[in-house]
This record gives sequence, structure tokens and C-alpha cells, in this order.
Amino acid sequence: MEVRRTVPVKLAVDESEADLLHETIQQFLDAANYVVDAAYDGEWVETRKSVLHDETYSDVRERTDLHSNHVQSARDRVVDALKSVVAKWSKGETASLPTFTALFCEYNHRNATFDDDHATLSTVDGRITVGYQFPDENHDTPHSEYLLNDAYETTGATLHYRNGSFFLYVRTKADVDVPDRPENGTVLGVDLGVENIAVTSTGTFWSADELNHWHREYEKRRGSLGQCGTRWAHENIQSVGRTETGRFEQLLHRIANEIVEEAIEYECSYIAFENLTNIRDRMGGCKKLHSWAFGRLFDCVTYKGEPHGLIVEQVSPAYTGQRCSTCGFTHELNRASQESFCCQDCGYENHADYNAAKNIGLKLLRNQTGGKGGAPVGVRLNSGMVNTNGVVPVPDSVRVGVHAESPRL
Repeated sequence: MEVRRTVPVKLAVDESEADLLHETIQQFLDAANYVVDAAYDGEWVETRKSVLHDETYSDVRERTDLHSNHVQSARDRVVDALKSVVAKWSKGETASLPTFTALFCEYNHRNATFDDDHATLSTVDGRITVGYQFPDENHDTPHSEYLLNDAYETTGATLHYRNGSFFLYVRTKADVDVPDRPENGTVLGVDLGVENIAVTSTGTFWSADELNHWHREYEKRRGSLGQCGTRWAHENIQSVGRTETGRFEQLLHRIANEIVEEAIEYECSYIAFENLTNIRDRMGGCKKLHSWAFGRLFDCVTYKGEPHGLIVEQVSPAYTGQRCSTCGFTHELNRASQESFCCQDCGYENHADYNAAKNIGLKLLRNQTGGKGGAPVGVRLNSGMVNTNGVVPVPDSVRVGVHAESPRL
């Protein structure tokens, strides 16, 4: 199967090269925003690439010094963003037309070349060669695993400028052998929450304390800077946002790695998440940050599980918090509090998130067994397994997972 990975690489550039890259990025953003304006006539949004190419390509080439492929890439990014907006409008949701302000620029094999330790990039004034700055210890890193691995082919890259440095996010792909998945596999259920960002049916908890703590800290910093009202403060607010995102990305990558490792350890073939649609409306205390984190975690687990033959799916979250995973009795009083679950029928007691994780796994189990075969045999628990017909003996206690100290991408 084809596996795709993106590797961030810090670039070594001198002052003159930095000036060219800054100007190239600025003109790329100007081109993208010009296409956005051309796509909207006050009533209709044009999302066809061919039409927008005819309407904007010549104008952008005259307005900028960009390479032709930069012009096309800017248009393609606009089309993707516009389609997302139109999709929200079709659902009755509110969405604004995109405005491109983040400092980035797209590259492919027509306007860049990529080597093991450097890249040549087209700018508004010819090509420049920029070196890669790798970590001091470059073993067991994304650079060694993907970028410097002959099995992976470089397909393109996105140039970003943040925190005073340029980074090239290099995209790679490879065909890898996927382990044979058992015809009848096993499900690992995953519950998502505000207090515990993830809980598995095997009883491993990943607390959201770190996520929530740093979100509050960054909110305080943004609030303090916002009171200044200066351009310096505005630029620092953007920098704080990028730092926050980077920290949270590392956290989510670590959790995703550990969820995948959990599935492999317990010989699971499926990982079940609750459906994330409208999760902020359904989950009390859920902020925009949390819904973003849930979606990002799902994406990370999905692509990290692919090379191991793991299938990651979503199921309806309806009543997963109120249903007893032991006897099936469903009632709102079963969930006595945010953390406690006590079945009003059979008396089963446990952590509410752990109970929900088992129910999420059971939902996927029922969906699979109601299909055309290839059904999982059960939901993996912290000891044993539960299936639709009964439970292989499982203790009520849950365990707290031991997390790796160093996050891996």
C-alpha cells in the first residue's frame, strides 16, 4: 500500500536568501488572495480549476515575479479552501471566504529539487540552494525514517516561516508491505473527552491536563499582548499561536503513537472512534481547541495505523456514555457524574470514560457483524475480550498507561 509522510526540516539561509524567500512567500499569498477575489462575484463562488486558471493565470503572472508553478499552486490551494467553504454553506453553516495570511509557499518538482542535505528553491529572482539543519542525533527521527530513506520518494514541499526561521515541510511517499490482517480481527475502542483526551477499551487513560494547562497559559499570553494594540504585539500573538500549535501537535503525535502501539500489543485489527461531527455541541465543556485536537488525533492514528494494517473507523456516539457495557441497560442515570458510571440495573461500576470506550468498540463490532463478513471477534479490554454474546472474564479495574518521555512524529 502507499504510505505518505511529511517531514519538517529547518533551513539554513543567509540574509540575501531570506529576503528572496520572504518576497516569494508574500507574492504567493498575494496571488492566492487575488484568485479568491476573482472567484467570488457577490453571488456565486467559482471552484473549477480550469475556469479560475483562464480568469486569473495571465493576470497573476503579470502582477508577480512568481514561477508558473507557484501561480498554479496558489490557485489550487484557493480551490481547496473555497470548496470547504461551499460545503459548509450547503449545510447551512456560517463560513467566510478564505484570506491567506499564514506565511507559506508551495513547491513541487518543477520549481524545486530535493537532495539528502539541501534543496534548490525557485524564488522571485532565480533559484537558491538552502541547506537542511538536522538534529544533532539524526537516528530514529522522521528525517532518517522518511527523508533519508531510499524507499521514500519526495513528492513536494511547503515552505513555512515561523519563529524567525524557515522550515520546509517535505512530502514523501512509499509503497510498503502491510501485515496480513486476520479475517476476523479485534476492535480497540477509543473514547474522547475534555478531562481525558483519550481512553481506550484496554483501560489506558491519556489525561488532557497538559493540553488544557498550556491552552490556558497561551490564552493569558494572547490576552496580555492584545491589550498592547501594537504591530509588535500582533506579530507576537501570531507567534504564540504557532508555538501553541507545535506543542499540541507533538502531544497528539505521542498519544497517537501510543494508541497504535496499544492496538498492536493487543493484536487488534480495528480502532474505533466516536463520530466527530458536531462534537462541540454534544460534549459539555468542549472548546474549539478540543474539537481540533480530536480531529487531529483521529487523523494521526489513521495514518500511523496504516503500515500496521490497522483500520480506523468512526461510529455513532449516541448513548455510548449512558449504556452499560456489561448488561446493555441504557439510562441517563447510569452516568452519575462526568467520571463515574453505575448501572441502575446490574450494578456495574467503573470510570465513565472507560465504559464509553468499551461501548464505542462494541458499536463497531455490531456494525461489522451485521455486514458481509470479515467481522471482528470482539472488543479488546484490559484483560480478556468482550463480544456481542457475552464477556470473557475481565476485572473491573483499569490501568493507567505509561507514556513515552520523548514524542515521536
